[in-house]
Amino acid sequence: MPPKDPINWMLSDAIETLARAERLHQQFLNLQPLVGSREPSWEPPIDVLETDSEVLIFIALPGVDPNEVKAVIDQGILVVSGHRVLPPELRNARILRLELPQGHFERRIKLPLGRYTITRFAANGCVGLRLAKS
Repeated sequence: MPPKDPINWMLSDAIETLARAERLHQQFLNLQPLVGSREPSWEPPIDVLETDSEVLIFIALPGVDPNEVKAVIDQGILVVSGHRVLPPELRNARILRLELPQGHFERRIKLPLGRYTITRFAANGCVGLRLAKS
């Protein structure tokens, strides 16, 4: 078997890296306005866990008050939305690096069939949603 051509290998690796970056961009920073909205939005990353009695959702939203996050179930889809903005005391600060997304966010999560009661909580930089099964 002939050795791999280093130029083809590097090009293939670069294309794969760009494709991975594009997938991550689409997943976490969807700046296209949502249907019925004129405001660009982004999707925060989530963890979803299920027990016999509840569905737990952890949404990476550091600095966001859980009480300011909207959570509505619509036809089996949990729609989580809100805004992440700089605190007022930092609005006049010189930005050296800003990697955490700001502005409107929205995430849609398909739920297992059932009826739920939603409560919110803060947990280690995440907004937590506890969906108690009824």
